[in-house]
Amino acid sequence: MEKAKAGNKQAFRLIVTTYRDHIFKTVYSVLRNEKDAEDAAQEVFLKVYHALPQYQGNGFKTWMTTIAVRYAIDVKRKLAKVEHEEINQQEVDDKTLVEEEVLTKEKVELIRRRLQDVPVNYRDVLIDFYIHDKSYKQMAIEHDVEVKTIETKLYRARHWVKRNWREEEFK
Repeated sequence: MEKAKAGNKQAFRLIVTTYRDHIFKTVYSVLRNEKDAEDAAQEVFLKVYHALPQYQGNGFKTWMTTIAVRYAIDVKRKLAKVEHEEINQQEVDDKTLVEEEVLTKEKVELIRRRLQDVPVNYRDVLIDFYIHDKSYKQMAIEHDVEVKTIETKLYRARHWVKRNWREEEFK
């Protein structure tokens, strides 16, 4: 013990070898996760190494166990906090998705109602292009007109919408 306290690394390795199972079991009993316990046990030995100069020579195993338990409790608190934050973030994300979905449905419904105000010859090309994602060529075939006619109708429909709809109605 005195050699390790004086900085002898070989003596400290002997301490690690002697107590590693005990420290692992101690932190595992708090953390209940093998990977976390392995990481925590390594950290405990680092803490013990740095705290050796303060060790007073009474009950070394008890002293190390106290360091291990306190550290494991700290780790468990941090893990619980991270898990709690992740759960809260998931709840926020879920709530945001629901709100966005509701708003999107409301906007779609508003647009559908407002589309009834658009002149019929413009309404058809707007619906085909923006709602049904049809190409100019596909619309031209369906309406039995030239592609240029569809382009012109869509151009005029956009201008009609710009003149008659206010953007703030759709926010």
